[in-house]
Amino acid sequence: MNYWLVWPVGIVIWLALGWAVFTYFEAKALRHDARKDQITLSMFCYTIGSKFPLSILLAGLFIGFFIGALGVHFLWHWCPPGSISAG
Repeated sequence: MNYWLVWPVGIVIWLALGWAVFTYFEAKALRHDARKDQITLSMFCYTIGSKFPLSILLAGLFIGFFIGALGVHFLWHWCPPGSISAG
């Protein structure tokens, strides 16, 4: 299989899976009997965003930094020459 095809297909599958899981749990929360007393994720984002619109951008920024830091921490296998790990 072509390497340049694997990543886009994998990303599309990952995004579709995330969308499906979010849709399932949001629909489950909306159909719940005690919904009048509880708040769903969509309503929480709407409420926070209407009071402080910049919060949605800041939340995305912090989530991006967190995922980026994890990616660098776990996936960047680089040891400069002369470092302790390289001998």
